[in-house]
Amino acid sequence: MKIYLVGGAVRDALLGLPVTERDWVVVGATPDEMQAKGFRPVGQDFPVFLHPKTQEEYALARTERKSGHGYGGFTFHASPDVSLDDDLVRRDLTINAMAQEEGGQVFDPFNGRMDLKARLLRHVSPAFAEDPLRVLRVARFAARYHWLGFRIADDTLALMRQLADSGELDYLVPERVWKETSRALMERDPQVFFQVLHACGALKVLLPELAALDGVPQPEQHHPEVDTLVHQWLCLQQSSRLNLPLTARYAVLCHDLGKGKTPEEEWPRHIAHEIRSARLAKTVSKRWRVPKDAATLAALVAEYHTHCHRALELKPATVWKLLKTLDVIRRPERLEGFLLACEADARGRTGLENRPYPQVDYLRGAAQAASNIDVAALRQSGIEGPELGEAIEKARIHAISEFKKTWQTPLP
Repeated sequence: MKIYLVGGAVRDALLGLPVTERDWVVVGATPDEMQAKGFRPVGQDFPVFLHPKTQEEYALARTERKSGHGYGGFTFHASPDVSLDDDLVRRDLTINAMAQEEGGQVFDPFNGRMDLKARLLRHVSPAFAEDPLRVLRVARFAARYHWLGFRIADDTLALMRQLADSGELDYLVPERVWKETSRALMERDPQVFFQVLHACGALKVLLPELAALDGVPQPEQHHPEVDTLVHQWLCLQQSSRLNLPLTARYAVLCHDLGKGKTPEEEWPRHIAHEIRSARLAKTVSKRWRVPKDAATLAALVAEYHTHCHRALELKPATVWKLLKTLDVIRRPERLEGFLLACEADARGRTGLENRPYPQVDYLRGAAQAASNIDVAALRQSGIEGPELGEAIEKARIHAISEFKKTWQTPLP
């Protein structure tokens, strides 16, 4: 039995990056031998075990054979006679197909270290094209390491195009698409993930609502970048720069989808695109089975982001209507996600990335004022039933009105 550290831990250590998790491959062992040493089996499709102390994953060396469609369409074979090279050749990228034994020697049969130095994301073997999930994985690695100058090898991108055209992407289960997308959204350059999918033809399959924004113009006075898809890339870039949580980043992804449905004769204006965007955001969330908190925020940002941009112009009653729609009294964290997503949208415009956006602080202050009214005093005053609800509403609107009188837009 021999044990090797594999995959991302070896890759990131060679890049000088922090290693956040470690995976191991075991050569020359059987499941019974692993359990005899105290390892706990957890793999459903192939033998994977948890270390009795570290709880890190140890997988028996295995081979795989295409036997169906999609990510799960493989038959796996694990036995003591499967070699380290046999196991590594089935991996996606050369930089992920390295192994390191306990003494420190790195096994690199596919020149992963050379590709690390060349900043190249390159497939290990033609078998890459058998697994549609690898299109998303490579796009995610491109987003993760973009800041280091990594690019996708031309022949690997060609295989990704082949997968996108083959119909295999249609067999990916929604949960896997969302898992890869959500991880990509949290990378340093999330826009690169979607740019890569667009470049290989996968975006029109997986997220046609976003692909439809390509070439759709916007008014130049508000959007110097003009092209709506370029604006989307800039917004996603800002979502990382502003360190948005996942729910808000997903909302940024969906906020302008409705502009792809604007009739060409109305370009570059996009009247009522907010309603269309909210509807499409719900469609995408349903397709990918997006968690409820992210799906809800995405629909709200899509429908009301222009309200946020115009917040300083809105009447106190309209401001409260917006805050009430966001359910700020019970869910103040939703307001924060909403505001951050809207700020990313406002800053996702060429040359306007650093322009002041006081709307965020204004709406925070208005929400605080509305939350601070003395509801107990209103109840003790003898008002009951619907009249009490109306009195609370009026008190909140009045509090926002008083706050607005004292509000001063910060100097740039």
